[in-house]
Amino acid sequence: MKVIVPVKRVPDTAGEKKMDPNDRTLDRDAGEAVLCPVNEFAIEEAVRLKEQQGAEVTVLLVGPENAQPILRKALSYGLDAAIQVTDDAISGSDALGTARVIAKALEGQEFDLVIFGNQSTDARTCLVPAAVAELLNLPSLTYARHLEVDGDKVVVHREHEEGWDVVESSLPAIVSVVEAINEPRYPSFKGIMAAKSKPLTVSSLADLGVDPEQVGSNAATATMYEFAERPPKEAGTVVEDDGSGAAAAALADWMAEKKFV
Repeated sequence: MKVIVPVKRVPDTAGEKKMDPNDRTLDRDAGEAVLCPVNEFAIEEAVRLKEQQGAEVTVLLVGPENAQPILRKALSYGLDAAIQVTDDAISGSDALGTARVIAKALEGQEFDLVIFGNQSTDARTCLVPAAVAELLNLPSLTYARHLEVDGDKVVVHREHEEGWDVVESSLPAIVSVVEAINEPRYPSFKGIMAAKSKPLTVSSLADLGVDPEQVGSNAATATMYEFAERPPKEAGTVVEDDGSGAAAAALADWMAEKKFV
């Protein structure tokens, strides 16, 4: 069995975010970049398939050359190889543009299963996995909170507002998982050291046969026209209790004003 896990380089969720005033996109070099935390749940599922069924697992990343440490971090969990697609023309791509690149990268690979995290922490569109499946004309099993592979089929418990459904598909297929699916492990020291020597293949848009006009900010259907810095925090409202009961009334009035009640 061959499994591919697409991952993403994202800004640290705890760090300060900055916008590039020139192209009005997120400045991804302004702060620390990390492996998207949601990807760790997809990686864990792939590692479990490797342990249980001997799956060969490859990690795929679309991003700049300086994103290679993110690939090595993913490999440190015990994955076998890495693929990176890097090209200046990809910068500013929306969900569909990103899906086009990933789909083309997958077309050149043999795989039985592609496991995504259901969303990235910087965009949270939840669109890319299903878009990739549509572009490749493959089954799409989204929001999986449980995953099983049995022979030539995959079964997932699909999470939704009222509970979950049990969905089955033949392989190959595209699956996106939610955080409830597992508890990701930490990379071992042995895994960290081994990641440095694992094979990494780097491709450009030309290598994949992707038209640069179909990706990047110029092809994006969403446009950022302007942005503003986050305003500084304002001083809070202090209600002091003098024992007269006035504080309770003042607190109730404040909560009603803010529409908390």
